[in-house]
Amino acid sequence: MNAFKTAPSNAEQSNPMLAKIRALLAKAEDPASSPAEAEAFFAKAAELMAKYGIEQAMLADSDPAMDRPGDRVIVVEGTYVNDRLYLLGYIAEALNCPGLTKDKSRGRTEVHLFGYESDLDRVELLFTSLLLQMFNGMRQGRPAYGEKLITYRKSWMAGFILRIDERLREIEARARQEAPVAASGRSAELVVADRKAVVQARFKAAYPDSRSGGGTKRRGTGVADGRAAANRADLGQTRVGGRRAIAA
Repeated sequence: MNAFKTAPSNAEQSNPMLAKIRALLAKAEDPASSPAEAEAFFAKAAELMAKYGIEQAMLADSDPAMDRPGDRVIVVEGTYVNDRLYLLGYIAEALNCPGLTKDKSRGRTEVHLFGYESDLDRVELLFTSLLLQMFNGMRQGRPAYGEKLITYRKSWMAGFILRIDERLREIEARARQEAPVAASGRSAELVVADRKAVVQARFKAAYPDSRSGGGTKRRGTGVADGRAAANRADLGQTRVGGRRAIAA
């Protein structure tokens, strides 16, 4: 995956909702947008992303052909590759898309994710957008006097990623609670729980020896600044590591 820009996926080309979400994310990232405009774009994108994810899950509960479980490989490369991997890992875990890193060499890593197609689409959209927001924000931050720039930046990204994880989980939980029951009479909580079990079973069948990896624990004055930036970030509204899972 390109670090900052990707061509619209097949899902986006065929689904007006995903295309609209991507357009809102692009406007939110645009430096020409005022803070008020960016916040408005953020809020709308978050609302649509959460609604899309739950709607697809509930439709598929009645018609499994509407959204099938699958897998996808995302290539992560560039500077701060481990921090990029942490960001992807936390996003994927929050959206019930467990994964594994493999074929790691020369700053390029393939991440094999498992999940329902609609959730995998959401992971890709969020990762592309949040990666851009994370790097833009990190470069604007300033370390404390005497603090190494690399220490500050890595702690900034850790704060950003951990707060994004919290926000995604809050948004996903709220969307499940507010969703109407499926045609089958089942709640969104039950539908999502069943989907998660299916995905985990497929992941474990493919990688029976996988194990969870560590999280993003870092020291430095950038943690608070990164968390603050994550509070402002657009989420579009939702395990990875050399055969280790990224998210804690």
